Amino acid sequence: MNFELTKTRFSCRTMLLSALCLSALLSWQSGHAQSSEEAEEEPESIEFPSNLADRLAPLTEEEMAFLSDPSMTRSYAETPEELFEALEKRSPDEVKAYVQAMMWVREQRPFQEGVDEAFIPLNTDSPDFNAWTVRRPRSFDPEREDGPISLGRYMGGNGGIPTFAGAPVALTPEDLVAGDVDIAIVGAPLNMGSGWRDADHGPLALRLRGGMAGNDQYTQVNASSVLNIVDYGDIAIDNDSTERSMQHVREVVREIASTGAIPFIIGGDHSLEYPNVAAMVDVYGKGNVGVIHFDAHYDVGRDSPHYISHGQPIYRLLREDLITGADYIQVGLRSGSPNERIYRWMREEGFKYHSMAEVERYGWDYVLERVLAEAKGDGRYLYISFDVDVLDPSYIAGTGTPVAGGMTPRESIPIIRRLCAEDQVIGFDLVEVAPALDPAYTTALHSAAIVKACLTGIAMRAEGIDEPHYLNPVSLDHAQDDYHARNAPDESAEP
Repeated sequence: MNFELTKTRFSCRTMLLSALCLSALLSWQSGHAQSSEEAEEEPESIEFPSNLADRLAPLTEEEMAFLSDPSMTRSYAETPEELFEALEKRSPDEVKAYVQAMMWVREQRPFQEGVDEAFIPLNTDSPDFNAWTVRRPRSFDPEREDGPISLGRYMGGNGGIPTFAGAPVALTPEDLVAGDVDIAIVGAPLNMGSGWRDADHGPLALRLRGGMAGNDQYTQVNASSVLNIVDYGDIAIDNDSTERSMQHVREVVREIASTGAIPFIIGGDHSLEYPNVAAMVDVYGKGNVGVIHFDAHYDVGRDSPHYISHGQPIYRLLREDLITGADYIQVGLRSGSPNERIYRWMREEGFKYHSMAEVERYGWDYVLERVLAEAKGDGRYLYISFDVDVLDPSYIAGTGTPVAGGMTPRESIPIIRRLCAEDQVIGFDLVEVAPALDPAYTTALHSAAIVKACLTGIAMRAEGIDEPHYLNPVSLDHAQDDYHARNAPDESAEP
Protein backbone atom coordinates (compact mmCIF):
# COMPACT_ATOMS: atom_id res chain seq x y z
CA MET A 1 0.00 0.00 0.00
CA ASN A 2 1.44 3.40 -0.96
CA PHE A 3 0.72 6.48 1.09
CA GLU A 4 1.81 9.69 -0.65
CA LEU A 5 1.20 12.17 2.11
CA THR A 6 2.59 15.66 1.61
CA LYS A 7 4.08 17.64 4.46
CA THR A 8 1.06 19.91 4.55
CA ARG A 9 -1.32 16.95 4.88
CA PHE A 10 0.86 15.04 7.33
CA SER A 11 0.79 17.66 10.10
CA CYS A 12 0.43 16.24 13.60
CA ARG A 13 0.78 18.88 16.25
CA THR A 14 2.98 17.09 18.77
CA MET A 15 5.58 14.33 18.72
CA LEU A 16 3.17 12.14 20.62
CA LEU A 17 0.40 12.79 18.12
CA SER A 18 2.81 12.11 15.24
CA ALA A 19 3.69 8.74 16.73
CA LEU A 20 0.05 7.95 17.26
CA CYS A 21 -0.76 8.99 13.68
CA LEU A 22 1.80 6.51 12.43
CA SER A 23 0.52 3.83 14.79
CA ALA A 24 -3.05 4.36 13.66
CA LEU A 25 -2.00 4.44 10.03
CA LEU A 26 -0.16 1.14 10.32
CA SER A 27 -3.06 -0.34 12.26
CA TRP A 28 -5.44 0.66 9.47
CA GLN A 29 -3.08 -0.69 6.81
CA SER A 30 -2.71 -4.09 8.46
CA GLY A 31 -6.45 -4.47 8.99
CA HIS A 32 -7.48 -2.91 5.68
CA ALA A 33 -7.70 -6.18 3.74
CA GLN A 34 -10.16 -7.55 6.28
CA SER A 35 -12.24 -4.41 6.84
CA SER A 36 -14.04 -3.75 3.57
CA GLU A 37 -17.02 -1.44 3.78
CA GLU A 38 -19.94 -3.60 4.72
CA ALA A 39 -23.43 -3.24 3.29
CA GLU A 40 -25.17 -3.90 6.61
CA GLU A 41 -27.10 -2.04 9.27
CA GLU A 42 -25.09 0.37 11.41
CA PRO A 43 -24.34 -1.13 14.85
CA GLU A 44 -25.34 0.65 18.04
CA SER A 45 -23.04 3.13 19.76
CA ILE A 46 -20.31 1.82 22.03
CA GLU A 47 -21.05 2.11 25.75
CA PHE A 48 -17.84 2.72 27.70
CA PRO A 49 -17.27 1.22 31.17
CA SER A 50 -17.12 3.63 34.12
CA ASN A 51 -13.44 2.92 34.82
CA LEU A 52 -12.57 4.79 31.59
CA ALA A 53 -14.40 7.99 32.57
CA ASP A 54 -11.27 9.86 33.67
CA ARG A 55 -9.44 8.95 30.48
CA LEU A 56 -12.35 10.12 28.32
CA ALA A 57 -12.91 13.36 30.25
CA PRO A 58 -10.66 15.57 28.00
CA LEU A 59 -12.52 14.59 24.81
CA THR A 60 -14.76 17.09 23.06
CA GLU A 61 -18.31 16.19 22.11
CA GLU A 62 -17.19 15.62 18.50
CA GLU A 63 -14.31 13.39 19.58
CA MET A 64 -16.55 11.40 21.90
CA ALA A 65 -19.12 10.90 19.13
CA PHE A 66 -16.38 9.59 16.84
CA LEU A 67 -15.02 7.20 19.48
CA SER A 68 -18.51 5.85 20.22
CA ASP A 69 -19.21 4.95 16.59
CA PRO A 70 -18.03 1.36 15.81
CA SER A 71 -18.00 2.08 12.07
CA MET A 72 -15.36 4.76 12.72
CA THR A 73 -13.15 2.79 15.11
CA ARG A 74 -13.32 -0.78 13.84
CA SER A 75 -10.26 -0.22 11.61
CA TYR A 76 -8.22 0.36 14.77
CA ALA A 77 -10.00 -1.97 17.20
CA GLU A 78 -12.12 -4.76 15.77
CA THR A 79 -14.29 -5.09 18.90
CA PRO A 80 -15.30 -2.71 21.71
CA GLU A 81 -13.26 -4.83 24.10
CA GLU A 82 -10.12 -4.25 22.04
CA LEU A 83 -10.87 -0.50 22.07
CA PHE A 84 -11.32 -0.50 25.85
CA GLU A 85 -7.99 -2.27 26.26
CA ALA A 86 -6.24 0.30 24.03
CA LEU A 87 -7.73 3.19 26.03
CA GLU A 88 -6.81 1.67 29.40
CA LYS A 89 -3.13 1.67 28.41
CA ARG A 90 -3.13 5.45 27.85
CA SER A 91 -3.28 8.52 30.04
CA PRO A 92 -6.12 11.05 29.49
CA ASP A 93 -3.85 13.23 27.31
CA GLU A 94 -2.67 10.20 25.35
CA VAL A 95 -6.27 9.08 24.83
CA LYS A 96 -7.11 12.51 23.38
CA ALA A 97 -4.09 12.35 21.06
CA TYR A 98 -5.04 8.78 20.10
CA VAL A 99 -8.60 9.78 19.17
CA GLN A 100 -7.37 12.82 17.24
CA ALA A 101 -4.96 10.57 15.34
CA MET A 102 -7.79 8.19 14.41
CA MET A 103 -9.95 11.09 13.27
CA TRP A 104 -7.10 12.53 11.21
CA VAL A 105 -6.42 9.22 9.47
CA ARG A 106 -10.14 8.83 8.76
CA GLU A 107 -10.21 12.32 7.21
CA GLN A 108 -7.33 11.51 4.88
CA ARG A 109 -8.84 8.31 3.49
CA PRO A 110 -11.71 9.54 1.26
CA PHE A 111 -11.45 11.31 -2.07
CA GLN A 112 -10.51 14.97 -1.60
CA GLU A 113 -11.83 17.44 -4.14
CA GLY A 114 -9.08 19.64 -5.54
CA VAL A 115 -6.31 17.38 -4.23
CA ASP A 116 -7.01 13.99 -5.80
CA GLU A 117 -7.62 13.16 -9.44
CA ALA A 118 -11.08 11.74 -9.98
CA PHE A 119 -10.06 9.93 -13.16
CA ILE A 120 -6.87 8.49 -14.56
CA PRO A 121 -6.09 10.65 -17.60
CA LEU A 122 -5.55 9.02 -20.98
CA ASN A 123 -4.04 10.56 -24.06
CA THR A 124 -6.93 10.21 -26.47
CA ASP A 125 -4.96 12.17 -29.08
CA SER A 126 -2.43 9.34 -29.36
CA PRO A 127 -2.50 7.75 -32.83
CA ASP A 128 -1.79 4.42 -31.08
CA PHE A 129 -4.61 4.65 -28.53
CA ASN A 130 -6.18 1.35 -29.66
CA ALA A 131 -3.13 -0.16 -31.36
CA TRP A 132 -2.75 -2.87 -28.72
CA THR A 133 -6.16 -4.41 -29.55
CA VAL A 134 -6.17 -4.00 -33.35
CA ARG A 135 -6.45 -7.44 -34.98
CA ARG A 136 -4.12 -8.44 -37.77
CA PRO A 137 -6.10 -8.31 -41.06
CA ARG A 138 -6.39 -11.62 -42.85
CA SER A 139 -5.17 -9.91 -46.02
CA PHE A 140 -1.72 -9.62 -44.36
CA ASP A 141 -1.47 -13.42 -44.17
CA PRO A 142 -0.95 -16.10 -46.80
CA GLU A 143 -4.26 -17.37 -48.10
CA ARG A 144 -5.53 -20.35 -46.13
CA GLU A 145 -8.75 -22.12 -45.26
CA ASP A 146 -10.39 -21.43 -41.93
CA GLY A 147 -9.61 -23.96 -39.23
CA PRO A 148 -7.01 -24.89 -36.60
CA ILE A 149 -3.33 -24.92 -37.61
CA SER A 150 -0.86 -27.50 -36.34
CA LEU A 151 2.49 -26.09 -35.23
CA GLY A 152 4.12 -29.46 -34.64
CA ARG A 153 7.05 -30.61 -36.69
CA TYR A 154 7.13 -34.26 -35.64
CA MET A 155 4.54 -37.02 -35.59
CA GLY A 156 5.61 -38.05 -32.08
CA GLY A 157 4.14 -34.95 -30.52
CA ASN A 158 7.38 -33.32 -29.38
CA GLY A 159 9.17 -30.47 -31.07
CA GLY A 160 7.79 -27.60 -33.06
CA ILE A 161 6.30 -24.64 -31.17
CA PRO A 162 4.93 -25.24 -27.63
CA THR A 163 1.17 -24.85 -27.26
CA PHE A 164 -1.38 -25.47 -24.55
CA ALA A 165 -2.05 -29.22 -24.36
CA GLY A 166 0.12 -29.70 -27.46
CA ALA A 167 -2.92 -28.60 -29.45
CA PRO A 168 -3.11 -26.87 -32.84
CA VAL A 169 -3.65 -23.12 -32.79
CA ALA A 170 -6.62 -21.05 -33.87
CA LEU A 171 -6.43 -17.35 -34.62
CA THR A 172 -10.00 -16.29 -35.37
CA PRO A 173 -13.58 -17.15 -34.46
CA GLU A 174 -13.89 -18.51 -38.00
CA ASP A 175 -11.14 -21.01 -37.16
CA LEU A 176 -13.11 -22.13 -34.10
CA VAL A 177 -16.29 -22.63 -36.09
CA ALA A 178 -14.61 -24.34 -39.06
CA GLY A 179 -12.71 -26.66 -36.73
CA ASP A 180 -15.82 -27.50 -34.70
CA VAL A 181 -13.69 -26.64 -31.67
CA ASP A 182 -14.84 -27.87 -28.26
CA ILE A 183 -12.21 -26.22 -26.06
CA ALA A 184 -10.24 -23.04 -26.80
CA ILE A 185 -7.43 -22.49 -24.29
CA VAL A 186 -6.33 -18.86 -24.19
CA GLY A 187 -3.65 -17.08 -22.19
CA ALA A 188 -4.30 -13.83 -20.34
CA PRO A 189 -0.88 -12.65 -19.09
CA LEU A 190 -2.20 -9.94 -16.75
CA ASN A 191 -0.28 -9.26 -13.54
CA MET A 192 -1.37 -5.76 -12.59
CA GLY A 193 -4.44 -6.82 -10.63
CA SER A 194 -2.05 -8.09 -7.99
CA GLY A 195 0.91 -5.90 -8.89
CA TRP A 196 3.58 -8.40 -8.09
CA ARG A 197 4.78 -12.02 -8.07
CA ASP A 198 5.15 -12.78 -11.82
CA ALA A 199 1.62 -13.98 -12.67
CA ASP A 200 2.01 -12.64 -16.20
CA HIS A 201 4.25 -15.61 -17.04
CA GLY A 202 1.62 -18.18 -16.06
CA PRO A 203 0.48 -18.91 -19.63
CA LEU A 204 4.07 -19.41 -20.79
CA ALA A 205 4.76 -21.85 -17.95
CA LEU A 206 1.68 -23.92 -18.76
CA ARG A 207 2.57 -24.09 -22.45
CA LEU A 208 6.12 -25.18 -21.70
CA ARG A 209 5.15 -27.63 -18.98
CA GLY A 210 2.66 -29.56 -21.09
CA GLY A 211 0.78 -32.41 -19.46
CA MET A 212 -2.57 -30.67 -19.82
CA ALA A 213 -4.23 -33.30 -21.97
CA GLY A 214 -3.75 -36.87 -23.17
CA ASN A 215 -4.80 -40.11 -21.48
CA ASP A 216 -6.13 -39.89 -17.94
CA GLN A 217 -4.95 -42.89 -15.97
CA TYR A 218 -7.88 -42.81 -13.53
CA THR A 219 -10.64 -42.93 -16.14
CA GLN A 220 -8.74 -44.09 -19.23
CA VAL A 221 -10.31 -41.20 -21.14
CA ASN A 222 -8.09 -39.27 -23.52
CA ALA A 223 -9.38 -35.70 -23.77
CA SER A 224 -7.14 -34.95 -26.75
CA SER A 225 -8.80 -37.76 -28.72
CA VAL A 226 -12.39 -37.05 -27.65
CA LEU A 227 -12.37 -33.24 -27.86
CA ASN A 228 -11.25 -30.74 -30.47
CA ILE A 229 -8.87 -28.60 -28.40
CA VAL A 230 -6.99 -25.55 -29.66
CA ASP A 231 -4.57 -22.97 -28.33
CA TYR A 232 -6.17 -19.58 -29.01
CA GLY A 233 -2.99 -17.65 -28.27
CA ASP A 234 -2.67 -14.90 -25.68
CA ILE A 235 -5.07 -12.01 -25.19
CA ALA A 236 -3.41 -8.61 -25.61
CA ILE A 237 -2.88 -6.76 -22.33
CA ASP A 238 -2.40 -3.03 -21.82
CA ASN A 239 0.47 -3.12 -19.34
CA ASP A 240 -0.37 0.38 -18.13
CA SER A 241 -4.04 -0.23 -17.42
CA THR A 242 -5.80 -3.13 -15.74
CA GLU A 243 -9.12 -1.43 -16.47
CA ARG A 244 -8.57 -1.27 -20.24
CA SER A 245 -7.28 -4.85 -20.22
CA MET A 246 -10.46 -6.06 -18.50
CA GLN A 247 -12.67 -4.94 -21.35
CA HIS A 248 -10.54 -6.58 -24.02
CA VAL A 249 -10.31 -9.87 -22.09
CA ARG A 250 -14.10 -9.84 -21.80
CA GLU A 251 -14.38 -9.26 -25.55
CA VAL A 252 -12.11 -12.19 -26.47
CA VAL A 253 -13.65 -14.64 -23.95
CA ARG A 254 -17.11 -13.69 -25.22
CA GLU A 255 -15.84 -14.20 -28.77
CA ILE A 256 -14.81 -17.78 -27.93
CA ALA A 257 -18.01 -18.66 -26.07
CA SER A 258 -20.19 -17.24 -28.85
CA THR A 259 -18.90 -19.90 -31.23
CA GLY A 260 -20.01 -22.68 -28.89
CA ALA A 261 -16.48 -23.51 -27.77
CA ILE A 262 -15.67 -23.63 -24.05
CA PRO A 263 -13.07 -21.00 -23.10
CA PHE A 264 -10.26 -22.10 -20.78
CA ILE A 265 -8.43 -18.98 -19.59
CA ILE A 266 -4.92 -19.36 -18.19
CA GLY A 267 -3.85 -16.35 -16.12
CA GLY A 268 -2.57 -14.04 -15.07
CA ASP A 269 -3.94 -12.92 -11.70
CA HIS A 270 -7.43 -13.40 -10.33
CA SER A 271 -8.75 -10.00 -11.37
CA LEU A 272 -9.47 -11.93 -14.59
CA GLU A 273 -12.45 -13.60 -12.98
CA TYR A 274 -14.42 -10.40 -13.54
CA PRO A 275 -14.14 -10.23 -17.36
CA ASN A 276 -14.32 -14.02 -17.68
CA VAL A 277 -17.59 -14.39 -15.78
CA ALA A 278 -18.98 -11.19 -17.32
CA ALA A 279 -18.38 -12.70 -20.77
CA MET A 280 -20.27 -15.85 -19.75
CA VAL A 281 -23.22 -13.74 -18.62
CA ASP A 282 -23.04 -11.81 -21.91
CA VAL A 283 -23.45 -15.07 -23.83
CA TYR A 284 -25.70 -17.19 -21.60
CA GLY A 285 -27.76 -14.52 -19.88
CA LYS A 286 -28.04 -13.14 -16.39
CA GLY A 287 -29.26 -15.70 -13.87
CA ASN A 288 -28.18 -18.65 -16.01
CA VAL A 289 -24.56 -18.90 -14.84
CA GLY A 290 -23.36 -20.35 -11.55
CA VAL A 291 -19.74 -19.95 -10.46
CA ILE A 292 -17.56 -22.18 -8.29
CA HIS A 293 -14.71 -20.12 -6.90
CA PHE A 294 -11.75 -22.16 -5.61
CA ASP A 295 -9.57 -19.82 -3.56
CA ALA A 296 -7.94 -19.25 -0.20
CA HIS A 297 -9.50 -15.77 -0.35
CA TYR A 298 -13.10 -14.66 -0.73
CA ASP A 299 -12.28 -11.93 -3.31
CA VAL A 300 -15.23 -9.67 -2.54
CA GLY A 301 -13.17 -6.76 -1.23
CA ARG A 302 -15.04 -3.50 -1.66
CA ASP A 303 -12.85 -0.78 -0.19
CA SER A 304 -10.13 -0.35 -2.80
CA PRO A 305 -9.77 2.91 -4.75
CA HIS A 306 -9.89 0.78 -7.90
CA TYR A 307 -12.96 -1.20 -8.90
CA ILE A 308 -10.85 -4.15 -9.99
CA SER A 309 -7.97 -6.05 -8.43
CA HIS A 310 -7.23 -9.69 -7.74
CA GLY A 311 -8.94 -9.27 -4.35
CA GLN A 312 -12.29 -8.04 -5.61
CA PRO A 313 -13.38 -9.48 -8.97
CA ILE A 314 -16.58 -10.81 -7.40
CA TYR A 315 -17.44 -7.39 -6.02
CA ARG A 316 -17.08 -5.89 -9.50
CA LEU A 317 -19.53 -8.48 -10.85
CA LEU A 318 -21.95 -7.72 -8.02
CA ARG A 319 -21.58 -3.97 -8.49
CA GLU A 320 -22.44 -4.22 -12.18
CA ASP A 321 -25.42 -6.45 -11.38
CA LEU A 322 -24.08 -9.29 -13.53
CA ILE A 323 -24.33 -11.91 -10.80
CA THR A 324 -25.65 -12.21 -7.26
CA GLY A 325 -24.17 -13.80 -4.17
CA ALA A 326 -26.56 -16.70 -4.68
CA ASP A 327 -24.80 -17.46 -7.98
CA TYR A 328 -21.57 -18.30 -6.13
CA ILE A 329 -20.11 -21.34 -4.39
CA GLN A 330 -16.75 -20.71 -2.74
CA VAL A 331 -14.36 -23.49 -1.77
CA GLY A 332 -11.14 -23.46 0.26
CA LEU A 333 -11.43 -20.17 2.17
CA ARG A 334 -8.86 -19.82 4.95
CA SER A 335 -7.03 -16.48 4.87
CA GLY A 336 -7.37 -13.80 7.55
CA SER A 337 -10.63 -12.69 5.96
CA PRO A 338 -13.55 -13.06 5.79
CA ASN A 339 -13.97 -12.15 9.44
CA GLU A 340 -17.18 -12.90 11.30
CA ARG A 341 -18.90 -9.71 10.13
CA ILE A 342 -18.13 -10.37 6.47
CA TYR A 343 -19.20 -14.01 6.75
CA ARG A 344 -22.56 -12.82 8.08
CA TRP A 345 -22.88 -10.42 5.16
CA MET A 346 -22.05 -13.26 2.74
CA ARG A 347 -24.82 -15.35 4.28
CA GLU A 348 -27.29 -12.50 3.81
CA GLU A 349 -26.22 -12.16 0.16
CA GLY A 350 -26.79 -15.87 -0.47
CA PHE A 351 -23.18 -16.98 -0.98
CA LYS A 352 -22.55 -20.67 -0.44
CA TYR A 353 -19.09 -21.08 1.05
CA HIS A 354 -17.00 -24.01 2.18
CA SER A 355 -14.01 -23.00 4.26
CA MET A 356 -11.14 -25.15 5.38
CA ALA A 357 -12.69 -24.86 8.84
CA GLU A 358 -15.62 -26.90 7.48
CA VAL A 359 -13.15 -29.43 6.05
CA GLU A 360 -11.39 -29.62 9.43
CA ARG A 361 -14.66 -30.32 11.21
CA TYR A 362 -16.41 -32.67 8.77
CA GLY A 363 -13.69 -34.05 6.49
CA TRP A 364 -13.00 -33.50 2.82
CA ASP A 365 -15.21 -36.30 1.43
CA TYR A 366 -18.24 -34.86 3.22
CA VAL A 367 -17.56 -31.32 1.98
CA LEU A 368 -16.84 -32.57 -1.56
CA GLU A 369 -20.24 -34.25 -1.82
CA ARG A 370 -21.94 -31.12 -0.50
CA VAL A 371 -20.20 -28.93 -3.10
CA LEU A 372 -21.12 -31.33 -5.90
CA ALA A 373 -24.77 -31.39 -4.80
CA GLU A 374 -24.92 -27.59 -4.70
CA ALA A 375 -23.33 -27.31 -8.15
CA LYS A 376 -26.08 -29.48 -9.61
CA GLY A 377 -28.84 -28.00 -7.49
CA ASP A 378 -30.41 -25.50 -9.87
CA GLY A 379 -29.36 -26.87 -13.25
CA ARG A 380 -27.59 -23.70 -14.36
CA TYR A 381 -24.51 -23.55 -16.54
CA LEU A 382 -21.34 -23.82 -14.47
CA TYR A 383 -18.23 -21.66 -14.63
CA ILE A 384 -15.19 -22.70 -12.59
CA SER A 385 -12.62 -20.18 -11.41
CA PHE A 386 -9.57 -21.89 -9.88
CA ASP A 387 -7.02 -19.79 -8.02
CA VAL A 388 -4.01 -22.05 -7.45
CA ASP A 389 -3.50 -20.60 -3.97
CA VAL A 390 -6.45 -22.75 -2.88
CA LEU A 391 -3.79 -25.47 -2.73
CA ASP A 392 -1.36 -25.55 0.17
CA PRO A 393 1.92 -23.66 -0.49
CA SER A 394 3.84 -26.91 -0.04
CA TYR A 395 2.37 -27.89 -3.43
CA ILE A 396 2.01 -24.43 -4.98
CA ALA A 397 4.97 -22.25 -4.06
CA GLY A 398 4.80 -20.11 -7.18
CA THR A 399 1.75 -17.98 -6.48
CA GLY A 400 1.00 -14.44 -5.39
CA THR A 401 -0.64 -14.79 -1.98
CA PRO A 402 0.06 -18.26 -0.54
CA VAL A 403 -1.81 -19.27 2.62
CA ALA A 404 -0.88 -22.28 4.75
CA GLY A 405 -3.33 -25.09 5.42
CA GLY A 406 -4.78 -25.51 1.96
CA MET A 407 -6.12 -28.30 -0.19
CA THR A 408 -3.89 -30.98 -1.66
CA PRO A 409 -3.70 -31.96 -5.34
CA ARG A 410 -5.15 -35.29 -4.26
CA GLU A 411 -8.29 -33.46 -3.12
CA SER A 412 -8.41 -30.93 -5.94
CA ILE A 413 -8.00 -33.17 -8.98
CA PRO A 414 -10.97 -35.50 -8.28
CA ILE A 415 -13.40 -32.68 -7.50
CA ILE A 416 -12.46 -30.74 -10.65
CA ARG A 417 -12.75 -33.88 -12.78
CA ARG A 418 -16.14 -34.67 -11.24
CA LEU A 419 -17.50 -31.15 -11.57
CA CYS A 420 -16.50 -31.03 -15.23
CA ALA A 421 -17.92 -34.50 -15.90
CA GLU A 422 -21.16 -34.19 -13.97
CA ASP A 423 -22.16 -30.58 -14.77
CA GLN A 424 -22.65 -28.47 -17.89
CA VAL A 425 -19.38 -26.51 -17.71
CA ILE A 426 -19.25 -23.47 -20.02
CA GLY A 427 -15.93 -21.99 -18.93
CA PHE A 428 -12.89 -22.49 -16.74
CA ASP A 429 -10.02 -20.36 -15.59
CA LEU A 430 -6.82 -21.15 -13.71
CA VAL A 431 -5.01 -18.13 -12.30
CA GLU A 432 -2.20 -16.81 -10.08
CA VAL A 433 0.59 -19.08 -11.36
CA ALA A 434 3.87 -17.23 -10.77
CA PRO A 435 6.52 -19.57 -12.22
CA ALA A 436 9.60 -17.48 -11.36
CA LEU A 437 8.94 -18.16 -7.68
CA ASP A 438 9.08 -21.93 -8.08
CA PRO A 439 12.36 -23.22 -9.53
CA ALA A 440 11.21 -26.80 -8.91
CA TYR A 441 8.33 -26.38 -11.44
CA THR A 442 5.86 -28.10 -9.08
CA THR A 443 3.42 -25.19 -9.38
CA ALA A 444 3.25 -25.62 -13.15
CA LEU A 445 3.03 -29.40 -12.78
CA HIS A 446 0.08 -29.31 -10.38
CA SER A 447 -1.60 -26.52 -12.33
CA ALA A 448 -1.40 -28.54 -15.54
CA ALA A 449 -2.92 -31.49 -13.70
CA ILE A 450 -5.87 -29.35 -12.58
CA VAL A 451 -6.51 -28.20 -16.15
CA LYS A 452 -6.21 -31.79 -17.38
CA ALA A 453 -8.75 -32.92 -14.77
CA CYS A 454 -11.36 -30.53 -16.18
CA LEU A 455 -10.56 -31.45 -19.79
CA THR A 456 -10.92 -35.11 -18.84
CA GLY A 457 -14.25 -34.47 -17.13
CA ILE A 458 -15.65 -32.64 -20.16
CA ALA A 459 -14.47 -35.49 -22.39
CA MET A 460 -16.17 -38.00 -20.10
CA ARG A 461 -19.42 -36.07 -20.40
CA ALA A 462 -19.04 -35.98 -24.18
CA GLU A 463 -18.55 -39.77 -24.16
CA GLY A 464 -21.73 -40.28 -22.16
CA ILE A 465 -19.98 -41.46 -19.01
CA ASP A 466 -22.52 -40.28 -16.45
CA GLU A 467 -21.72 -42.52 -13.50
CA PRO A 468 -20.91 -40.30 -10.50
CA HIS A 469 -17.22 -40.43 -9.64
CA TYR A 470 -16.49 -42.85 -12.47
CA LEU A 471 -13.12 -44.63 -12.33
CA ASN A 472 -12.16 -47.18 -14.94
CA PRO A 473 -12.27 -50.74 -13.53
CA VAL A 474 -8.99 -51.56 -15.24
CA SER A 475 -7.22 -48.77 -13.36
CA LEU A 476 -9.07 -49.48 -10.14
CA ASP A 477 -8.22 -53.13 -9.54
CA HIS A 478 -5.79 -55.77 -10.81
CA ALA A 479 -8.67 -58.33 -10.74
CA GLN A 480 -6.49 -61.25 -9.67
CA ASP A 481 -8.88 -61.88 -6.78
CA ASP A 482 -12.20 -60.62 -5.49
CA TYR A 483 -10.64 -58.76 -2.58
CA HIS A 484 -12.86 -55.69 -2.74
CA ALA A 485 -16.04 -57.74 -3.04
CA ARG A 486 -15.05 -59.96 -0.11
CA ASN A 487 -14.18 -56.97 2.10
CA ALA A 488 -17.01 -54.64 1.20
CA PRO A 489 -19.09 -53.49 4.17
CA ASP A 490 -22.40 -55.32 4.64
CA GLU A 491 -24.96 -52.57 3.99
CA SER A 492 -27.81 -54.83 5.05
CA ALA A 493 -26.36 -55.41 8.51
CA GLU A 494 -28.09 -53.78 11.49
CA PRO A 495 -26.28 -50.63 12.67
